[in-house]
Amino acid sequence: MLKSSIVITGATGYIGSQVVLALLSRYSREVKCRVIARKSSDCSFLMSLPVDIVWADILDPLALNEAFKGAETVFHCAGLISYTRNFRNALYETNVLGTRNVVNASLFNNVRRLVLTSSIAAVGVPEDGSSASESTSFQEWQRRNGYMEAKHLAELEGLRGFAEGLDVVLVNPGVVIGVDPQNLSSVSSSNEVLRLIYQGRLPLFPSGSTGFVDVRDVADAHIAAWEKGRSGERYIVVGHNLSFQELVSRIKSFEGSRTGQTFMVPDGLGLLAGLGGECWSMLSNRPSFISLESIRISSRKLEYSNMRSVQELSLRYRDLPETLKTIIT
Repeated sequence: MLKSSIVITGATGYIGSQVVLALLSRYSREVKCRVIARKSSDCSFLMSLPVDIVWADILDPLALNEAFKGAETVFHCAGLISYTRNFRNALYETNVLGTRNVVNASLFNNVRRLVLTSSIAAVGVPEDGSSASESTSFQEWQRRNGYMEAKHLAELEGLRGFAEGLDVVLVNPGVVIGVDPQNLSSVSSSNEVLRLIYQGRLPLFPSGSTGFVDVRDVADAHIAAWEKGRSGERYIVVGHNLSFQELVSRIKSFEGSRTGQTFMVPDGLGLLAGLGGECWSMLSNRPSFISLESIRISSRKLEYSNMRSVQELSLRYRDLPETLKTIIT
């Protein structure tokens, strides 16, 4: 019996590596995984896994066309996260042009299904403050946020592929947190921030709220979207809607926490911190999780409905304490 050929982009990243592990743990006898990686990427984690590594870049259309040959399914998990202004061009190139190339290579090779990793950043925000759903319209103010705009345009590339006959399903995770101890690539800046809070080294928190989700639940969502997601649809993947104040309180309650008194970031201090993050990013040429855009978005009270993912994908989300324990222990 021939194995189904599956291609994964971004397999060295936080989400992509978890998707690879989930696929191998469930379908190692039924699927053959091919991972796309740049030669500059750290692939040591993948070397011990039964996967084929193909050296290619999502910005190289010809290399992708070759890499996708014979693939039945593509999981497009590669992407760039940044809220600093000097990374706007890089965001467009990686998230928009890269997705365009993946869609075109999938069409060229008659890929049966493309599962595209998107984000709640691409989901619209209701004007009345209610929970956002998959059908909420993208707002004009969101276009001024470089990351939101890039993810929105990347989704449009996916939907363009759908209009041209490609079977596409979009997965929209919230702020992804948590650590899988079996995954050496299970690292993210969000987890580092939560560790700083637990260690008492970050006493400030933003005034807003957003949706959070365990990285293992995100991997489960990708597989469920592959198995039973509706083509041309997006699925919000959020386990918990929390204010940042509530999140800090949850971390503070854990045994061993050195979190002392915490304070909501004043507007003036937030502006200064954002400017500092922008300067650091320019000098280091690296994304900063503190920036003018991240400060602005974290002051908004955002909430997301996971109803479609629960009803159509049968997702069951992990409890928040279970996720937080993987970060602080």
